[in-house]
Amino acid sequence: MRLERAAWWSLLKTGVFTVVVPGTVALLIPRWLLGPAQSAPTPFPILREILGIFLIGIGTLLYLRCAWDFAVRGLGTPLPLDAPRRLVIQGLYRYVRNPMYLGVGSVILGEAVLYGSMRVGIYFAAAWIFWQLFVVFYEEPTLRRMFGEEYEDYRRRVPRWIPRLPS
Repeated sequence: MRLERAAWWSLLKTGVFTVVVPGTVALLIPRWLLGPAQSAPTPFPILREILGIFLIGIGTLLYLRCAWDFAVRGLGTPLPLDAPRRLVIQGLYRYVRNPMYLGVGSVILGEAVLYGSMRVGIYFAAAWIFWQLFVVFYEEPTLRRMFGEEYEDYRRRVPRWIPRLPS
């Protein structure tokens, strides 16, 4: 697959964005919340660790796939000020409208589980509420203005948060 010059530039900008924003939201803030080792005791620590690592891995893959699609297909970045120029409805976006948030949320939830941290769990819930409000009051109206009926059709067919399984 040969990428156009705009896609390479978008990939570079997306990489910088990823380090700064999701890096801060999903890595630095949870690390700060964890503080010194404070893992809660659990009866089956190996199961907690497996689930936590699984959620972090799946979340990372979700985010990276979506970031790729934003850069290569949409010729933009996840940064609202440099949003994709084309509506991205391929890849994971065929099943759910916000897979990137699901990916970052999965990483944070995985950290809460892995380290048995109630503080990181509460942070996950607060982030989820923020994302819901941001999507409803900023992203969806902006996408409606940018892409019109194409976005409205997509919005009617694809759910916001709970993936629609392929038929």
